[in-house]
Amino acid sequence: MFDLAALTAATAQGPVARVVVTEVKGSAPREVGAAMLVWATGQSGTIGGGALEYQATVRARALLGQGGRRYDRAALGPDLGQCCGGAVGLLTEVYDAATLPTGPLIARSVGAAIMPLAVKRLLATARNQGHLPEAHMLQGWFLEPVAAPQRNLWIWGAGHVGRALVAVLSPLPNLAITWVDIAADRFPPAPAKTRVLPVPDPANAAALAPNSAEHLIVTYSHALDLDLCHRLLQHDFAFCGLIGSASKWARFRSRLAVLGHSPAAIARITCPIGAPALGKHPQAIAIGVAAEMLRRRHAAERSVCSI
Repeated sequence: MFDLAALTAATAQGPVARVVVTEVKGSAPREVGAAMLVWATGQSGTIGGGALEYQATVRARALLGQGGRRYDRAALGPDLGQCCGGAVGLLTEVYDAATLPTGPLIARSVGAAIMPLAVKRLLATARNQGHLPEAHMLQGWFLEPVAAPQRNLWIWGAGHVGRALVAVLSPLPNLAITWVDIAADRFPPAPAKTRVLPVPDPANAAALAPNSAEHLIVTYSHALDLDLCHRLLQHDFAFCGLIGSASKWARFRSRLAVLGHSPAAIARITCPIGAPALGKHPQAIAIGVAAEMLRRRHAAERSVCSI
């Protein structure tokens, strides 16, 4: 999907070249729709493939000075000496703050000068009915749906673990993060798609979260952690994870029961979060949490597909 939020944030500093995989034949490092952003002094995202990405980055930087777009096809074995054996198409486009695309579905020509009727119909359907296709080529045009966050994640706490969680999780697609702590000076600069919410009493903000939100509680205070668990159990959620040890969770279960929550309700909270076998380093916790979030997403997608 076209990550317009990330592109908008990047173009605030100047022109940005976006490189996206438009076609894949045979074995390739990434799928159609995989993209990266390239600017004069850096880049983000990846199209994979080592030599493929290196050459695409060189071409993208050369295009920054003149603007416009270019289209390239590469056979990964013969052209780049890679072992994948497939071939890919790459579309490179230069954007700035004044040329950002609009609409739920973005279509641009990579060969055909006149927009085909089939493309016009898909654009109208996306605009009028909200039906968005997967990224794909159609009669010489490449279409990409604009990414809209499908998962809301609230991270409670901006300490070492909270910062590691935001750093690891914020690049994931279709994820919008709300980051909560007691004061603005608790936060470092936040990445794109991350909303910072300083609240003197964070537990009062629990009611602001949608019932479909996922929550990770990693604050500096056990008392605040407990209050958040209590408020979220009253409010409802899709997932709630709490940092802590077995002894901390045993105390919390007892106290939540005293507050009137049933064993079944309390059991909806996951504690500890992450993969304890990976260790207690903040980044290790974040990696374990990210892996679990991806597993839950894939399990939900498989469940939907099997219906």
